[in-house]
Amino acid sequence: MVSEEILRTHLQELRRGTVVVASLVALRRPDYGYALLQRLTHHGFPVDANTLYPLLRRLEDQGLLTSEWNTEESRPRKFYRTSPDGEAVLDRLLTDLSAVQTSMTALLEGVDR
Repeated sequence: MVSEEILRTHLQELRRGTVVVASLVALRRPDYGYALLQRLTHHGFPVDANTLYPLLRRLEDQGLLTSEWNTEESRPRKFYRTSPDGEAVLDRLLTDLSAVQTSMTALLEGVDR
């Protein structure tokens, strides 16, 4: 029997890349970190805040996200949005994700390519 720890590790590795894709998709509509965290979880991409916030900073540093502070509310919030470069990267990632899904389906069904 496979241990829960081994399974958890592999699930974490599998989801790591998909959280990037999901974040870029979700942030086509501007949102702040906590709301994104809730939206991703609601759509089946549970991610820890200690993982998401560094990811958002990294994607912003890479130019894939833009951000601006909203100071109109009682508590300032940083809103993120997918940048044009982020859209271009997202397009490539979605294409590759689709190809991976096609390959996996063929492999599972025993289809020779």
